[in-house]
Amino acid sequence: MSDPSLVEVSGLYPRTFIVDEARRTLTAIRASIGNDRAASVDLTSGVIAKSIVDSVASRWGLSPTRVINATGVILHTNLGRAPLSEDAANAARRAALGYSDLEYDIETAGRGSRHAHVSSLLSTVTGAQAGIAVNNNAAAALLALSTLAGHGGDVIVSRSEAVEIGGGFRVPDVMAQSGAKLVDVGTTNRTYARDYESAIGPNTAAILKVHRSNFAISGFVHEDPLTDIVAVAKRHNIPLIHDLGSGCLVDMSVYGVKHEPTVQESINAGAHLTLFSGDKLLGGPQAGIVVGEAELVGRVSRHPLARAVRIDKMTLAALNATLRSYVRGVATDELPTLRMMAVTLDELDDVAKQWSLEIESEVSDGRTAIGGGSAPGQTLPTRRLMISAEILAETIAEQMRSHSPPVIGRIEDERFYIDPRTVLPEERGIVTEALASIAKSAKLRES
Repeated sequence: MSDPSLVEVSGLYPRTFIVDEARRTLTAIRASIGNDRAASVDLTSGVIAKSIVDSVASRWGLSPTRVINATGVILHTNLGRAPLSEDAANAARRAALGYSDLEYDIETAGRGSRHAHVSSLLSTVTGAQAGIAVNNNAAAALLALSTLAGHGGDVIVSRSEAVEIGGGFRVPDVMAQSGAKLVDVGTTNRTYARDYESAIGPNTAAILKVHRSNFAISGFVHEDPLTDIVAVAKRHNIPLIHDLGSGCLVDMSVYGVKHEPTVQESINAGAHLTLFSGDKLLGGPQAGIVVGEAELVGRVSRHPLARAVRIDKMTLAALNATLRSYVRGVATDELPTLRMMAVTLDELDDVAKQWSLEIESEVSDGRTAIGGGSAPGQTLPTRRLMISAEILAETIAEQMRSHSPPVIGRIEDERFYIDPRTVLPEERGIVTEALASIAKSAKLRES
């Protein structure tokens, strides 16, 4: 316990934590020796002390750990999807550090609604009559279905839209959880408005349209326009719920990505309720957003389940700031997700070439994925760095992850790549430092 590294860490964590980790580490070393693996175990005191320190930091340090996304996947689900804008992060921090008018009406001194902080903004940017936010889009879907069909009502869904998204989340499962009964229509590749109309009966509570935001069907396919299906719903006085999933507010084609249906298009087509995520193409915090007709949005917000899935004050503040970027017309300038899509190839080439000065490498063409269950199959051109030094790709990846903060790249065809498109401008210098560190280590081994 007298090793300098252990003395230093003892000022950060209680001594009992460090002693416990020291015992675990020594027990593991003894087990290795007992398993005839002593030759592979470094028993020098400095190495053992470092192992203890690393174990303490891993077990008791701050978490989640900040990482640099150099994978070439913009909305990387495992890395937290959309990074927040500076305004959104500051708004969340202000909400966290003190009190706020979360559910307080300053003018009347009475109780207010947390939905008031985003409802008018959502109406402004989408054209909907009203809007609310909950903690994620799966919750939004569950809440909407529970409100409109939770009494055992039938909900009509195209067979091609009873989808599964990440984590095993399936539309049929959430529908069953809500109390609704699924009625699937059409076929996997072709569904018509008349299919929905033929399935309507006395127990029909809603029609659900689900945008296939994480996969695509091509070839001999047909899908009637949303307006035709809305017309069916309105003829029978049945609400239509449109789950957009990734849900964008801008035309993605301006960034070179195939057009994705926007929330505004859904509202203009007549959807009664439109659901979408906050942390995908919107570029904000994790949230599920419900917009649409005021009467239906009001019913959804008053459902008992709404309290169980309500949004917290920090996320609400960040979402408010994100939406204000759209209202002010500066979303592409302020939101990192949209900035990554908009950055030019010339700038990416310059960054990659600057990195190449640090280590034996090559700059080559590549493709950046949108990711996050958004714009399926769509990629953007990029210029990326391939490390060509005589080091195994797995070894380079491990060394980059060992940097502080870790730099997460990508292995393809046994080569390690880093894509500057997904690295925030203020983090490019960190990648430079990590590459320089690897190059220095390689030279020391050679000498």
